[in-house]
Amino acid sequence: GRPLPVQSAVTMKIDVDGLTVYFPYDYVYPEQYHYMRHLKRALDAKGHGVLEMPTGTGKTITVLALVTSYQLARQSAGKLVYCTRTVQEMEKALDELKRLMQYRDSVLQDDKSRILGLGLSSRRNMCIHPTVSQETERSVVDARCRGLTAPWVRESKTMPTCEFFDAFEQQGSENKIPAGVYTLEDMRELGKERGWCPYYTARYMIRFANVLVYSYQYMIDPKISTLISREIEKESVVVFDEAHNIDNVCIEALSVDISRPLLDQSQRNLGRLRERIDRAKETSAERLQDEYRRLVAGIASEGVYARVGGELPATPVLPPDVVREAVPGNIRKAEHFVGFLKRFITFLHKALQSHAAVQEHPRFFLRRLRESTAIDAKSLRFCYDRLASLMTTLEITEADEYQGAIAVADFATLIGTYERGFMLILEPFSDADMPNVHSPLLQLSCLDASLALQPVLKRFNSVVLTSGTLSPLEYMPRILNFVPVVAESFPISLARNCLLPMIVARGSDQLPISSKFDMRSDPSVVRNYGALLVEMASVVPDGIVCFFTSYRYMEDTIATWNNMGLFQIILRHKLVFIETPDIVETSLALENYRRACDCGRGAVFFSVARGKVAEGIDFNGHYGRAVLIMGVPFQYTLSKILRARMEFLRENFQVRESDFLSFDAIRQAAQCCGRVLRSKKDYGIMVLADKRFARGDKRSKLPRWISEHLHEGRASMSTDAAVSASREFLTDMAQPLDHSDQLGVALWDAEMLQKHNRGIDTAPSRAKKRKLPGGV
Repeated sequence: GRPLPVQSAVTMKIDVDGLTVYFPYDYVYPEQYHYMRHLKRALDAKGHGVLEMPTGTGKTITVLALVTSYQLARQSAGKLVYCTRTVQEMEKALDELKRLMQYRDSVLQDDKSRILGLGLSSRRNMCIHPTVSQETERSVVDARCRGLTAPWVRESKTMPTCEFFDAFEQQGSENKIPAGVYTLEDMRELGKERGWCPYYTARYMIRFANVLVYSYQYMIDPKISTLISREIEKESVVVFDEAHNIDNVCIEALSVDISRPLLDQSQRNLGRLRERIDRAKETSAERLQDEYRRLVAGIASEGVYARVGGELPATPVLPPDVVREAVPGNIRKAEHFVGFLKRFITFLHKALQSHAAVQEHPRFFLRRLRESTAIDAKSLRFCYDRLASLMTTLEITEADEYQGAIAVADFATLIGTYERGFMLILEPFSDADMPNVHSPLLQLSCLDASLALQPVLKRFNSVVLTSGTLSPLEYMPRILNFVPVVAESFPISLARNCLLPMIVARGSDQLPISSKFDMRSDPSVVRNYGALLVEMASVVPDGIVCFFTSYRYMEDTIATWNNMGLFQIILRHKLVFIETPDIVETSLALENYRRACDCGRGAVFFSVARGKVAEGIDFNGHYGRAVLIMGVPFQYTLSKILRARMEFLRENFQVRESDFLSFDAIRQAAQCCGRVLRSKKDYGIMVLADKRFARGDKRSKLPRWISEHLHEGRASMSTDAAVSASREFLTDMAQPLDHSDQLGVALWDAEMLQKHNRGIDTAPSRAKKRKLPGGV
């Protein structure tokens, strides 16, 4: 989604309201320039922003170019913290930053203007230890690392340690790494070259970095952010890329699930803790006594995690809510704390015996707990820190084997700290595959997404949420409880109409189609969906991506198509590949799908909205010439957690249930649509196949860059009309696109940008508006 790369010595310096922005390409998109102007306004106002930019238009390089130029012009500006969802997105951002800095350094040729840009990920993605790096599970890598780097391990002189961490401790913490941009691979190579641990080197260099690129969790999740991000200055700019699902990330960071197997594991953990305590009393009782004295004096959570190396995740409580006082006397002694946890786990076991679904406020749970066990909320608040302190005192390195006890302490601390914005839900039959088997799940669910983000919004001057699918722009600030100083959705500038959104509301027989629950199993609806796919597969070349609302609906629909003989007809036109919940299977299916498209056979990829493919996989070029969305991807509305959250939003933020469900469904549908348009030279058909998409409350929530191309003539089509419009659109797209056609319309050079700022039309007179397919 980037403009043409720099091929000549031409410099692209853009004047954005008095700020010189260094841009590493010969041309800038109009929407990139307008995005920069709005982003600069947010930074100047020291406020927050919500910016929606069309997919495939270079959002990442736009943010990086503007903010790094802002840092260069204003020495008081803090870091840029660029938060991504996946490692792949992190690497893309770092590659763009590296290109940008190479260009800027070649123009300025001044060492003082050079910056330090870092990527930071988990130990699993950065470790270079010959044996630890072979592990694949994150928790195992963390535990193995802890076993080699914990202070007591290094002080023992007899236990094996990590040579890379030892070298970092001896030299790395005194020597800065040179200025430059370091991807994860660059950090691993630097680690091998200098013999330093890449993970701890990157963490140490955070304080010196100008640009940081890392995961959402490193900023939002208090268990991680307390360790990683606590030293970042207030003047910093925090950008959450692909922020259309940030509310769900915030909720997950403060939610905990308790199952019967987890409680069984936690009981075994307590038995092992008891044994370690007894052993410590015999061999090193002074350690337990020192811990007791420290707890009497008063615990601050930093004290548990202060020493680098071997630290456990921090408290799950948000920074403003951390208790800074003496630990209650009933859990100061190690054996008393283990007994306390045992009583709490026994109470949870009894709660899970229920065969009836239960939904209750934390206040009522705490009242029942106090009446049954005499455990109060104040003691629960200290559980996580107390357990971390005990594990450190007992010199336990294998933290992955204590996940049960850690999860229970996490649950206890959260429920002891928060009442508002949380709900306890017990599902006695939680396994959808075995609905008659008692498999209880107790969920402490956060209902208020704003809780996790508020500390970030209050701590930093500017926090920017950006994505291609944030519409309607007023919703996200409302459910996250903040007021942005800038909120804007940008249209997409095109020299030709290279996207064709359509709403198909009827089949060829004029019968309505919908994934609505009472219609989805109707044979005529299933047949019309199949006929739509057959017709599109016969017209559209190369790849088609077909999204369903759920795995169950996809499986049932494919089975019915197979019985009707439609599946065999689809296979005559294209090969079929299917996404499954298994990541390995899906990756293999994607690889073969691309091979089928490359060899000219063509393929259809069946996927699920909200799945891995819908969120993180691009189908650029011939891999995605059309996307079909079979139904409106609503969440499962009978979910007790969803219903509790909707009730909370209605009572506290005046968001109606129907509005929230539509907002959530349409942002998922728009995300699916964006998979097939990854640059302005790309083109794709977007079919929203459900009569409900034609309603005003659904259409109005589509992003501007889609809705502006969804004309009335294509807002409620039949299958025949959609196929005819697609055929005409593809004929139009088959015509060559000359680079000169885009100049002044979709691409601006420096001269055109100056003309625009003087109010002069930049479009060349020879540019002709192409005819729109579908009779519009």
